Amino acid sequence: MKYYIIAGEASGDLHASNLMKSLKKTDPEAEFRFWGGDLMQDVGGTLVKHYRDLAFMGFMEVLMNLKTILNNIKFCKADITKYQPDVLIFVDYPGFNMRIAKWAKEEGFKTHYYISPQIWAWKENRIKAIKRDIDEMYVILPFEKDFYEQKHQFPVHFVGHPLIDAIANREQVYPEEFRKENKLDDRPIIAILPGSRKQEITKMLSVMLSVVDEYESYQFVIAGAPSQEYEFYQQFIGSANVHFVTNKTYDLLSLAEAALVTSGTATLETALFKVPEVVCYKGNWFSYQIAKRIITLKYISLVNLIMDKPVVTELIQNDFNTKRLKQELDRILDPEHRKQVFLDYYELEKQLGGKGASLKTAKLIFNKLSD
Repeated sequence: MKYYIIAGEASGDLHASNLMKSLKKTDPEAEFRFWGGDLMQDVGGTLVKHYRDLAFMGFMEVLMNLKTILNNIKFCKADITKYQPDVLIFVDYPGFNMRIAKWAKEEGFKTHYYISPQIWAWKENRIKAIKRDIDEMYVILPFEKDFYEQKHQFPVHFVGHPLIDAIANREQVYPEEFRKENKLDDRPIIAILPGSRKQEITKMLSVMLSVVDEYESYQFVIAGAPSQEYEFYQQFIGSANVHFVTNKTYDLLSLAEAALVTSGTATLETALFKVPEVVCYKGNWFSYQIAKRIITLKYISLVNLIMDKPVVTELIQNDFNTKRLKQELDRILDPEHRKQVFLDYYELEKQLGGKGASLKTAKLIFNKLSD
């Protein structure tokens, strides 16, 4: 069958690539055309547009790039029409994907959504469009099934979280080789995960690195995003105790003692590696003022949302400063506090539903198309 997949971010590239691998196992004749990234391209098929050309963050950034976004939507519709896929698979990235889904449904294409838009956080009124435009929804967070089925009477498939498979199936990392290859010494590692977009890295990284000189017995390592060049990060690095690796986030987390993490999927990845973390977020002032008025969640990190309690500290906007960051880093390096964090992390993994999310989803999609 012919699959047209749209993923607009680094995390979507990861999960879509694993879904594609599972679809190839389930459907040996699978053909792919997609919007995504390098991981999807490695699986095979035709990459239409790379996510690094699609990711615009926040209200102001979207407004400033509105012409580009509208042109991409127009191009995408024409490309789908020409390809005539058996199914469209949307992977997160709701601002773009929901627009395509509305058009696709009207045109008679089958519409499947893998990794639900976070309408439980904001824009809950999108449920009307989802009910109208999406044939099948595959959710990855345990509370999402109740949200859709009990609150909105829309049946969905809970398939478990694909990060569990992505982490379990990674290549083994050898600590000595990793340290030698990246010019690291034997001191414990504190990982810095500043995000993948230029806008968020610019907001986050200088504050994250402002505590470095207070921790001479540790070494700090930035996890560079594959979509950004090292030269971009250089402007923020002022200490010899800061190192850099690119496209090796999982290797880094497998060895890290603690982490400072920009809010997003990386907070959950860090928890699944059992690394105590401080979650950080600082956005455009105007975007933040709008967001805090329309988002009513108690937490911003997936870890705390799933557990429904403050397992990890969240430093948001003005709280994200050098003083608070040092206080919270000291806390997660304290052995007694770490014991409780580890217990919570193990409970978190249980709630996420175990292994096999990608394969479960692939089988559900293929079986539905074969009916």
